[in-house]
Amino acid sequence: MSLKKFSFNVIKNDGQARLGKIETHRGNIDTPVFMPVGTQATIKGAFVNDIIKTGAQIVLSNTYHLMIRPGVDRIASQGGLHQYMNCPLPILTDSGGFQVMSLSKLNKIDKEIGAIFNSHIDGKKFILSPEESIKIQLGLNSDIVMVMDECPKKTVDYDAIKRSMDLSMYWAERSKKQFGSNPHKALFGIVQGGLFDDLRMRSLELLTNIGFDGYAIGGLAVGESQVEMFKVLDGLKHIMPFDKPRYLMGVGTPTDILGSVSRGVDMFDCVLPTRSGRTGLAFTWNGKINIRNSEYKTDNSPLDENVSKFDLNKYSKNYLNHLFNTNEMLGSMILTLNNVNFYQELMFEIRKHIKNGTFEDFYNKYIHIL
Repeated sequence: MSLKKFSFNVIKNDGQARLGKIETHRGNIDTPVFMPVGTQATIKGAFVNDIIKTGAQIVLSNTYHLMIRPGVDRIASQGGLHQYMNCPLPILTDSGGFQVMSLSKLNKIDKEIGAIFNSHIDGKKFILSPEESIKIQLGLNSDIVMVMDECPKKTVDYDAIKRSMDLSMYWAERSKKQFGSNPHKALFGIVQGGLFDDLRMRSLELLTNIGFDGYAIGGLAVGESQVEMFKVLDGLKHIMPFDKPRYLMGVGTPTDILGSVSRGVDMFDCVLPTRSGRTGLAFTWNGKINIRNSEYKTDNSPLDENVSKFDLNKYSKNYLNHLFNTNEMLGSMILTLNNVNFYQELMFEIRKHIKNGTFEDFYNKYIHIL
C-alpha cells in the first residue's frame, strides 16, 4: 500500500481566518490546530490515548532534548518516535535551534559548522549543524521536520537581528538540501527577523524562493508583548503563501491563538496548557483558575460542569485544591488533561465558527474572557 503524500488545502476563509486540512499518511489534521507538546517523547502527566481522546490530531517533540537523552539511535532502533512513545498521531519535531540558545550552558555559533554547545544536563559538548538537525529528525521519523535556525533573544538591535536572519536563511537552504525529496514528509521553513517588518518580509521572500511545504513564524514568544507579536503577523498575513500551512511557533495563550487565527495562522504549539496544569492553573471557558487559592477550599463545584470527558466534572475545586496543596501527583494529571482538553475544545470551536462564517462573533465573545 502506497503512503499518502503530504498535502494542505484551505477549505474556507472567514476574514483572514482559515479553515484547512493537512493530509499525512498517519492521518489528517484539521486546521487551525493546536499541538500538545511532548518535549521528551512524552506529554508530561498524560497517556497518549487520553491526549487523542481530547481531539488532538498531532503532537510535537523536541530535537534538542531527544538528541541529548536518550539519543536518536535508541529511538531509531525501535523504528522512530511513533513506536517509541506509542503514538499513532502525526508528529512534528522542531529543529533544536531555540533550545540551543535558551538552555545550553555555553554556546557558540559558527556559520559553517553550526551551533557548538554544552548540554544543560551534564555539560557534554555537542555540535548541531543544519545537516545534523535534519538527520536527527529523519532518524526520529517525524512527519513534519523543521529547518535549523537561530532564534535570537528579543532585541531592538537591527543589525544583530539581520545577521541572525541571514544566518537562518543560509541554514534553511542547507537544511532543504539535506532533506532532499520525500513526498510523505514535510519540511517547513522558519521566518525570522525579530520585530522588523522589512527583515520579516525579506526572510519570507528568501524562504519561498527555496521552497518549503509549510512556513513557520519563529522568533516570537521570546518576551515581546502581544501587541508586538500581532504587529509582526499583520505585516505577514497578506504575503504568506496561501496554499501552505502557517505555523506560529511556541504560542500561546488562548487570546494569543484567537488573535493569531484572525490573522491567518493555521498551527500552534505551546507548553502552557501542560506546564500550567502541573502547577495548578486551569484553563476553562470562564477564564483561568488558580486552584491553589484558598477560596477554593470550600468550593464543591467542578472546574467546568459541562466537560464530561474523563469524568473531569466529577472532581470538585475543593478536592483539586487539596491535591495541589499536598503535592499529590493526581492533581497535576487532572489539570493537565483538563487544559489539553480545553485547548482542543477551543480549536474545535474556532474551526466550527470559521466554517459557519461566525468567527468574528466567537472572537468578540471570548477575547476578553480567556
